[in-house]
Amino acid sequence: MKIGELSRETGVAVRLLRYYEAQGLLTSQRSEGGHRHYAPEAPVAVARIRTLLAAGLPTRVIRDLMPCFTGDGTGLQACVLDHLRGRLDELDSRMAELAQARKALSDILETSTRALAHA
Repeated sequence: MKIGELSRETGVAVRLLRYYEAQGLLTSQRSEGGHRHYAPEAPVAVARIRTLLAAGLPTRVIRDLMPCFTGDGTGLQACVLDHLRGRLDELDSRMAELAQARKALSDILETSTRALAHA
């Protein structure tokens, strides 16, 4: 499958597919003319990449996870689950910090609004 076909099938721009390849997330074979040709399972790989990107994982981590998929879906081998749990814990921590910052900002706005109303 050529890069344009892969782009049409996955809805991912050709430029992004090239980027995925440059990052080591996706592989292709080159024809004598230099055209990229992807394996029939490339759309599955692209879907996995998109899923992991949507989960907030950087491409360097995704590159390490790509060989660890099981079956045709997004399930991963047990050996990488602790890493993903650690990432989830980091997100939970960041979300808690953001919630605290939001509360503090909300309190400042409320106090300021009340003070201005009485001025």
